[in-house]
This record gives sequence, C-alpha cells and structure tokens, in this order.
Amino acid sequence: MISENQIKKLINSAIEARENAYAPYSKFKVGASLLTENGKVFHGCNVENSSYGGTICAERTAACSAVANGEQNFEAMAIVFDKTELALPCGICRQFLYEFNPELIILSANLDGNYEIKKLSGLLPEGFKLDT
Repeated sequence: MISENQIKKLINSAIEARENAYAPYSKFKVGASLLTENGKVFHGCNVENSSYGGTICAERTAACSAVANGEQNFEAMAIVFDKTELALPCGICRQFLYEFNPELIILSANLDGNYEIKKLSGLLPEGFKLDT
C-alpha cells in the first residue's frame, strides 16, 4: 500500500507537472505522476494537437516516460486538473494503464489537494490484458 507521505508527494508532483501542459484548444490542463514499484516517479501532462487524434493525455505521457526509462511495474498514479471535481483517467488511459497493472492505485485529486483513492480495476472492470 502507499503511504500518506507518498500520496502527498505524488499529488504535489502532479500539480507541478500540470503546469507544463500544452492545452491551447481546451484550456484544460492535466498533470499526472506515476510511482513505480522501484520507487521512481515519472511525470506527465496533456499535450494537445490541432489534429485531435494526436493529442495525448497526462496519464499516458507519464506511463510512456516510465517505459522509455525501463520501468513497467507501476504502483500508483496521481492525476490532477483545475476543477473542484476529482480527476479520473479517460477510457483510453484506463485501458492503457490496465495493461501494466490492473490493480494500479489511482489518486484522483484536485488542485486543493483533495483526493480519493481508487483501484484501476474498479474503474475498468474486465479490461483487456494479454495473458503471457
């Protein structure tokens, strides 16, 4: 399980990552921080494109950064955006992350530091995962 100290650090890290978002179309900045089982943290932010299909979410940006750095065992992810509601991954991100860890801890947070803890498997019941 993840400690309260790790939760706060991940949320604050996601808040910082959000500042780097490139969101000229939606003005909807999102930040994510991904904790690996090795204790490493990878950050991500959403990057929009005028060809909307080319847009990538903060969650996948963080996950791709981790994979590019040799990490594939994900433990927890904090996701933050600038609304009073708590942030949750979109459907594509849920499936993308599910491939790495269906039991990934999701820290759904806002800029005020309010959060809820969820499991990815609860957000995507019966997600697809290749049996190896």
